[in-house]
Amino acid sequence: MAGQDPVLEAARTAIAESARGLADLATGVDESFARAASILRYCRGKVVLTGAGTNALVAQRTAHLLSVCGTPAFFIDAADALHGTLGALTRDDVLIAMSKGGGSADVNSFVRLAQLRHVKVIGMCSKPGAELLRRADVPVLVPTNDAADPGGFIAMGSTLAYSAWLDAMTLVLMRAKRYPWSDVLFTHPSGAVGALGHEPDPLEPLDIPQPALSAHTRRRR
Repeated sequence: MAGQDPVLEAARTAIAESARGLADLATGVDESFARAASILRYCRGKVVLTGAGTNALVAQRTAHLLSVCGTPAFFIDAADALHGTLGALTRDDVLIAMSKGGGSADVNSFVRLAQLRHVKVIGMCSKPGAELLRRADVPVLVPTNDAADPGGFIAMGSTLAYSAWLDAMTLVLMRAKRYPWSDVLFTHPSGAVGALGHEPDPLEPLDIPQPALSAHTRRRR
């Protein structure tokens, strides 16, 4: 249409492609989400997150949000894990590993060694049949819109999809644990959150069944 600003149109197109990817994700959430939620809900240790490339930043962000919302978590760089940080993991922990293509050597090596320490692994990937999915105790195939990633590989829209899946998990766990706003505010005394003069309305409780034995014992080497 005559008179349209090409810069604005480019921006709208990019945002629309990312939104389409999130819509596909919302309809594509399947039983793997419920299995992952069950393992995380009844985790007796901490949740550890790792990722390749841009998803490493998603992992760091999610570790923060999980901790804020009542699920203690921390980030380990996959390469650092192979140089000794793996020692931070215990058999009571759960590892969430992310790699869009699922072939990151560092991530997959971290997963393999973590499982040898009896750590449960949730593997998030967008390539069916990828090594990460084959290794994971709970393989999660994350649908992404390649048109939202320039060239099909620069992680823009796809990182939104991974973040959205993990945000949903964080909220589900918060509701399942009945984690109160008073605890959120206690651990977040600074900034605008700390300045709140009241607590939000309580979240609606949610029950998550305990994990089936098969979800804990399957191993792929």
